[in-house]
Amino acid sequence: MTITVIGHLCLDDIRHADGRTTRSYGGIYFAVATLAGVLLPGDAVRPVFGVGKDEYQEFITLLGRWPNVDTSGIYRLPGPTNSVSLGYGPGEGRTEMSRDIAGPVPYKKIQPALDADLVMINMISGFDVTIDTLDEIRMKTRDLSIPVFLDVHSLTLGVRENSERFRAPVEIWRRWLFMLHTVQMNSEEAAALTPEKYSEGDFVKQALALNTHNLCLTRGASGCTLFVNQKKHVIRRDIEGISVNDAVDPTGCGDVFGAAYCAHLVHSGDAAAAAEYANTVAAGKAEIAGSSQIDRLSLFRLDRADLDLLKMEKAGK
Repeated sequence: MTITVIGHLCLDDIRHADGRTTRSYGGIYFAVATLAGVLLPGDAVRPVFGVGKDEYQEFITLLGRWPNVDTSGIYRLPGPTNSVSLGYGPGEGRTEMSRDIAGPVPYKKIQPALDADLVMINMISGFDVTIDTLDEIRMKTRDLSIPVFLDVHSLTLGVRENSERFRAPVEIWRRWLFMLHTVQMNSEEAAALTPEKYSEGDFVKQALALNTHNLCLTRGASGCTLFVNQKKHVIRRDIEGISVNDAVDPTGCGDVFGAAYCAHLVHSGDAAAAAEYANTVAAGKAEIAGSSQIDRLSLFRLDRADLDLLKMEKAGK
């Protein structure tokens, strides 16, 4: 199986709630590293995004630790890699500043990588692909019956002149969520996405009426909720949060969730099982500061026997 991954790379400077600071690669790197660690032997990860010219060789060397990552779709940017400053502190929630945001990934870079088993798009910066590029991806993958996963992520974030990110609705949100296999967002992103007065129930119905199969709302430590469009009826599946003994950093947990979901889904075809698995892997990421020890997620590698058993159980229903 091959999963194509599209989104912006970041260099994350994180000020943690306990006052510590870390600097490491983030953004789409969380998804690539997670997939590289949890996919089955013989599977491949095909990332498509730009890296700042000064970081390019270092980053390609870093990915060399995973032989299942095909780096042919990674290209040099004329400027630096997107730099993100994140702050966590008591009473202030999360603050975010983004500088040197790269231009959208061009469709001409993406098109050669669309002969995949699943295409994962994560709007890391909110400017990772244009809506026109997403439309082109949808049309191409529809002809090939390839599922497309979209993490809304920073699509709901604007950028002030001082580089501060802020919540902003998306007027054409319905076009973004149209005709996809799975859409992921957290509950805060969902509430900010629509210009209309937000009601989770109404939003879910509208989103799944857009010829999209699944909607997954992640809820941090409280777990997640999967909504499935089953013959025009919305099926809800609540998945409880997992207790974490040493939660040190929430950064990237949503990205890890999405990657783990896609890894399981591409093998099982079972969205509910994929969401449960993703919930577990994302909890494991909460114990890692930044991406410094992201290799630890390989402890959650998919098990072929478990997947085969799941398929047999599905076939027997």
